[in-house]
Amino acid sequence: MKEVRNHRTRYGNVLLAAALIAALAAPAMRADEGMWTFDNPPLKLLKEKYGFEPSKEWLDHIRLSSVRFNDGGSGSFVSADGLVLTNHHVALGQLQKNSTKEKDYVNDGFLARTMAEEMKSPDLELNVLVSYEDVTARVAGSVKPGMDDKAALKARQAEIAKIEKDSTDQTGFRSDVVPLYQGGEYWLYRYKKYTDVRLVIAPEQQAAFFGGDPDNFTFPRHDMDFALFRVYENDKPVHPAHYLKWNAKGAADGELVFVSGHPGSTDRLQTVDQLKVQRDHFYPMILKDLNRWLDTSRKFAAQGPEQSRQALNRIFSLENSLKAFKGEYQGLLDKNLMAKKEAEEKEFRAKVAANPEWNGKYSSAWAAIAIAEQKYVSMLKQQRYRVLRGVRLPNLALTLVQYVSEVKKPDGERLDGFHEAELESLKFRMFSPAPVYPAFEQALIEDSLKQALEELGPGDEYVKTVLGTKSPAELARELVTGTKLGDPAVRKQLVEGGEAAVAASTDPLIVMARKIDPISRRMKKWNEENVQSVLTPAGEKIGQARFAVYGKTAYPDATFTLRLSYGTVKGYPMNGTIAQPFTTFYGLYDRAYGFGNKSPWDLPKRYEAGRDKLNLGTPLNFVSDNDIIGGNSGSPVTNRAGEIVGLIFDGNIESLVGNYVFDGTANRAVSVHTGAITEVMRKLYDAGHVADELEGKAGPR
Repeated sequence: MKEVRNHRTRYGNVLLAAALIAALAAPAMRADEGMWTFDNPPLKLLKEKYGFEPSKEWLDHIRLSSVRFNDGGSGSFVSADGLVLTNHHVALGQLQKNSTKEKDYVNDGFLARTMAEEMKSPDLELNVLVSYEDVTARVAGSVKPGMDDKAALKARQAEIAKIEKDSTDQTGFRSDVVPLYQGGEYWLYRYKKYTDVRLVIAPEQQAAFFGGDPDNFTFPRHDMDFALFRVYENDKPVHPAHYLKWNAKGAADGELVFVSGHPGSTDRLQTVDQLKVQRDHFYPMILKDLNRWLDTSRKFAAQGPEQSRQALNRIFSLENSLKAFKGEYQGLLDKNLMAKKEAEEKEFRAKVAANPEWNGKYSSAWAAIAIAEQKYVSMLKQQRYRVLRGVRLPNLALTLVQYVSEVKKPDGERLDGFHEAELESLKFRMFSPAPVYPAFEQALIEDSLKQALEELGPGDEYVKTVLGTKSPAELARELVTGTKLGDPAVRKQLVEGGEAAVAASTDPLIVMARKIDPISRRMKKWNEENVQSVLTPAGEKIGQARFAVYGKTAYPDATFTLRLSYGTVKGYPMNGTIAQPFTTFYGLYDRAYGFGNKSPWDLPKRYEAGRDKLNLGTPLNFVSDNDIIGGNSGSPVTNRAGEIVGLIFDGNIESLVGNYVFDGTANRAVSVHTGAITEVMRKLYDAGHVADELEGKAGPR
């Protein structure tokens, strides 16, 4: 569940159908549903069902202890000296960037025995939400009477950029304007930003991802999917005013628990027409792409151990995404789910139509969205394949070319991603010292060029501009062997030299990016004028209609911003029996020996040798009915006292339809138990000093 909609699953149609039938029979707000914003927490629901009403102080404590990993994922402060807990799979990218042929931290794990040994992350940014403010009136007020959709979109964009810049200038905090409820509201989120983040401990991947791809998105699970970083400022550990107290006893079966994290995206509020476009066009395309990219990456990995190491993170991410999108696609293909969505929309629109004022203001929005979606479909292939997607060096080259041009413009007129409030984070990523693997880049570039040629045809403007008379293999080889962009110092020189330096550069990737840039801009402009400029005001109307009809009793779709969910620890019906709420170390060894200790169920050496050291009855993983999705990976699970009792790392098979609906009868979040983490630290990893710091028994050494 690492990033936006990058969660993991596999499930059967029978289970899905049963879950959806149950969902159809239930009321609109079922079970412990909701990814709630901190400005609108579910206080009434919690009080009515659990007799618990969190105070402002409790909510502030949870919020200020929660951390966003800006490369995708969540975490939390868990010590007075700046320890941050997250998943191993959230830390995986940084582990790989610090690894070499000689030292593979992904495979072997990592432990810093002293603070001096803690390992700096090349390009990791962490965010803590320090404040939030409703700026809906300011954004809406930027649209003046008589403006057409295109002018209105530009006015909104300019006002949002101004709000973000003013906030950043005044406070020094990262400032993001976030649309919620399809644009029914706009909120300014201010974040304290940290960029000196150092790894303290991570287990070997085989312990963190025990069972590999076959067990992915299933339960029971037996994964030690955790990692700990320490946050620094001015070369000294931070001492956060708020951090979560460690509770190694964990939560009991049936106990109320909370998850505070950053779910990436959901589509629960989208119109039926939007869902049909996803079902009929987007998902078939993305599944085809993911299979292709995975095949290319696996072929490269098969060349040898070092190639396998270099491709590991990409393969992990692609396998993850493939299962997720397959599951979501199956959900949209299910007639029960679509019938439920159609019934909900019909009821909503009927309520709007029954009120003359609402009907005049809002009813046109659905038809406008339907037209815009069809325009989107008409250019979907061009939007998708006129780019070297997921390849680092070409994307860096295009970013550099656009950066030197955009920063000269007034802030409100720039492309998204290049506004003043975004530049510091952008430069941090552009100048990352993370290693580049030329042979892997070449393989990915070649395949991307082949795919563009196959999907768009040789007569396409982009294909002709990029390839010219060269073959994909020939051009990929020339680009990679001739570029110097793998060196961050070269990137800095180009940025510092501005437009003149970029225009004069003979680096083949910069030359190609200069050719692609006009096509990229035209595609963005087309999308703004034909799709975004329509969807934005129409979405705002539907959001406002929702408030008018239902009030603010619902939560918005996920937006990779901080949310609070609540639920209880409990098992669920599964395969004709009941899945237990907890697994233990007994189950880990039973599963390994049941498969003959063969991959991917083979035990890491320290686990095999250290079995007798462990209390095998210690809870290892557990499930709760909290409402989560991709991006929640690494989120803390807390109890009523605000103590951490677990660490979200996955969902079960039945959870994947959570992108569209939530079914509390079988949808489960899967977590690592806090007791398991300290158990293995003390008895297998010789990391008692870290466990002592977590439990407040000692400071770092």
